[in-house]
Amino acid sequence: MSERNGSAAKPDLAVLREEIKQTRAELGETVQALAAKADVKARARDQVEQTRQRVLTQAAEFTGRVREAAVRATDPAGDVQSRVRADPAPALLLAAGLAALVGVILIVRGRR
Repeated sequence: MSERNGSAAKPDLAVLREEIKQTRAELGETVQALAAKADVKARARDQVEQTRQRVLTQAAEFTGRVREAAVRATDPAGDVQSRVRADPAPALLLAAGLAALVGVILIVRGRR
């Protein structure tokens, strides 16, 4: 037991200084984090800036959608024509349905 009380049991001074230096650095970071949380004005400014950026992004997206809709609305006939040319079956079925409806109306009116 007397061997453990000798100089071999004493911690190295350089190791202790390094631990103290590391602890001070960690403490400094902690203090900075707490100071940032306590700074209500800065946090409010950050929140306002984030909200502002989000609103600007949404406004830009909405503006783009409105422009696309306006372009489509200026030439609705061209859009319909391109759809009919791509797939004429629905247009033909619609025309046949209208013709059948007109035929039924004429037959019902003729019986009176």
